[in-house]
Amino acid sequence: MAKNDTALLRLSDLPLALCLLSRLPVTVRHFDRGAQAAWAYPLVGLLLGALAALAGLFVLWLGLPAAMAALVAVAVPIVLSGAMHEDGLADTADGLWGGWTRERRLEIMKDSHIGSYGVIALCLSLIARIIALWLLYEAGTATVAVMAGAMLSRAGMSVVMAALPHARADGLSHAQGRAPWRSVAVGTTMALGLTLMLLGPSGLATGVTAALVVLGVCLVAHNKIGGQTGDILGATQQFVEIAVLVTLIP
Repeated sequence: MAKNDTALLRLSDLPLALCLLSRLPVTVRHFDRGAQAAWAYPLVGLLLGALAALAGLFVLWLGLPAAMAALVAVAVPIVLSGAMHEDGLADTADGLWGGWTRERRLEIMKDSHIGSYGVIALCLSLIARIIALWLLYEAGTATVAVMAGAMLSRAGMSVVMAALPHARADGLSHAQGRAPWRSVAVGTTMALGLTLMLLGPSGLATGVTAALVVLGVCLVAHNKIGGQTGDILGATQQFVEIAVLVTLIP
């Protein structure tokens, strides 16, 4: 596929987005349209969220407590995505708060080793999601919350891809290019529409919360490293998902 392919939507974008954001067995011949496929990122989130929600319901059906359902619902998308977003969160925490200069922060983020900030960020992320879902399962609203969080968090990733330049000249995010705003607009509108269908009026507040978190990530990333990387995108997914789940706790 040519680099100058500017078609807004292609059916092939969905398997490409699945291949980029998950470990599901999807075969893709070309990867040079990853940024243009940003509109499909929320659909990948919807699929992963639905699988996580079904797994949680199965745990409840077995008669296990809500805490176990929450644990499984958090674990399933981690397995299906290869923990790529958690890895991005850890690297982001290590880099942005472990380095004193832009160059040093990017160097730390590229290092495969994990530091204290990364470990703490991962622990807090897992704890926050499990506790939030535990409360949501007890309230009977976890299923739709999981799907909404999965969609909005992937939509948030695409917004950051479009809003910020690449902070480095290599890496997964740079290889996919910069997401065009029109593709991001389609995906974000789709995610918000489906969220409203799932949550009703509360979906609006959830969308506003997600937008504020994305804005915060953009401001911090721009200030710290002058742009975005794949790690920043992973951290965005984590922050938005946590914010959505917490917002929906009754």
